[in-house]
Formats: sequence, structure tokens, C-alpha cells
Amino acid sequence: MAYVPDDTDRAVLRVLLSDGSLNAREVGARVGLSQPAAWRRIQKLREAGVIAGRRIVLDRDKLGFSVVVFLGIRLAVKGRLDLEAFERAVKAIPEVQLVQHVLGVYDYRLKVVARDLSDFERILRRRIMTLPGMGAVESNVMLSEEKASAPLL
Repeated sequence: MAYVPDDTDRAVLRVLLSDGSLNAREVGARVGLSQPAAWRRIQKLREAGVIAGRRIVLDRDKLGFSVVVFLGIRLAVKGRLDLEAFERAVKAIPEVQLVQHVLGVYDYRLKVVARDLSDFERILRRRIMTLPGMGAVESNVMLSEEKASAPLL
């Protein structure tokens, strides 16, 4: 059964989504709770699995990765062992930031970052096209990102 957050839980989550480095005192101050009450709420949300971890967000442009390409991958063969071999190999490519096993036209969708288009071509030819079971690939180069993420609250 899914955990159903109340209004205070949602307020705590919104504050943490905006800045995950805040401590319980700072979260409590922003939502009108004492430090102990905010800490208990955060712990309850962690224990329920609503808060699955903390992450930092890196600016890929400042790190020199100015190109983002989304790939649709159709495998040539689709047995269980083929899928496992593909997944194991694709996860080892550091430029592949996201791997999604999907239902539809493609078997997988990948998000790949590169320094420029020639770097992407190198990644595509030397790493992605040589993956086990590779069939067809369709590339979509991201022009701009209008919405990176949004709270579900």
C-alpha cells in the first residue's frame, strides 16, 4: 500500500526538494515545526521509503558535457540472457546517464551526454553500437530543456 503524505509531510518534502542539504532545524523553521518534530517527520518519510536518498545535481555544461542525446534502441534478439548482457554492458558506459527498459517501438531508451557532437559520434560508434544484441538505434539531440523535474506534491 502506498504511503499517503499529509499536508505537513508534503511541505517538508517540498523544502527538501528545493535544498536537500538542510538539517531538521532548518526544515522545521521553514514549515513551522520544531527541530525534533521535523526530524521525526523526515525519519518517518525515510522509513516509509518516500525519501529514497539524497543526491547532488551537477551542472553538466560546467563539466564540459554540452550535448545530450536520447537514443531509442531496438535489440536484434530479445531473450532474457540477451537483455541481461545488454543491460550489464550499457550500465558500464559512463556517458550513459539513464537506461530505461520500455514497452513500445524501442526496447530501451538511453540518455547520453557528450562534450560535443564528434564526442557523441565516438561514443555511439565505439561503445553503443558494439553493445551485445544491438539492432537499430534512433537518436534525438536535445535542443533545450524546458522542465528538468517537478515535485509530485
